[in-house]
Amino acid sequence: MKQSQILVLGGKGKTGSRVAERLRNLGYTNIRIGSRSAMPAFDWENQDSWSEVVKDVETVYITFQPDLAIPSAVDIIKRFTRLATENGVRKMVLLSGRGEREAQLCEQVVMETAQKWTIVRASWFNQNFSESVFLDPILSGHVALPRSEALEPFTDANDIADVVVQAIIDDKHNGQIYELTGPRLMTIPQAVAEIADACGKNIEFQPLTLEAYVQHLRNFKLPEDFIWLVNYLFEEVLDGRNSSVSSDIEKVLGRKATDFSEYVKTTAATGVWGRATEGGRN
Repeated sequence: MKQSQILVLGGKGKTGSRVAERLRNLGYTNIRIGSRSAMPAFDWENQDSWSEVVKDVETVYITFQPDLAIPSAVDIIKRFTRLATENGVRKMVLLSGRGEREAQLCEQVVMETAQKWTIVRASWFNQNFSESVFLDPILSGHVALPRSEALEPFTDANDIADVVVQAIIDDKHNGQIYELTGPRLMTIPQAVAEIADACGKNIEFQPLTLEAYVQHLRNFKLPEDFIWLVNYLFEEVLDGRNSSVSSDIEKVLGRKATDFSEYVKTTAATGVWGRATEGGRN
């Protein structure tokens, strides 16, 4: 299998880049990155770009942008999986959202189309605080978000990548649905407080109503489709439905899931949040 072509969609994103790196480290040399900036280019919004990217591919890791929750996702996933199968793709590993009904419709498409499949459902990533949407507010020292009371089992992108790699290289994971979570439940304010302590800086958390947060996004003239998605995630996903932890990471990897405190310690040492002080906030 190390000679077969593996396509990693979103191969420059949080999980895709980690999956590609791990596969290369294991000796898999035929890794194709699916990205608008790759050659050949891949764009979910341009079906004409798909055929060249799936050519000669046996296995594909599917990450969908912006999110499987958007109304058009089911149709796009249906068209892509059919085209991929017609072009010889035999195995698909789908990154899905935990507790998202719309995402489960996309999962069903993959299960009905692919010869071999694995579904990986993930909670909110730890790395959202260091590589994505929450980084700028943390750097500014002021995080203002709704759903401050919601408990979430934040999951490390490295754990997700490790599980995905196993699903790609080991057929014993075929036909499995894995729910990946961190080992404990936390609120976003608790997560921000841990980061502040590790960095030795004050980060204020301001709870907002969802309505106020959406208006805040509109004030910054963000696209309405992005605002719709954010509203969906906070209203539908962070409503308590995901306030539980699973042991699937340990089941697949034979080790415990990464705790948020481990992620914070490692990430603070990189300096991405600013200069850390010994012992945290002294």
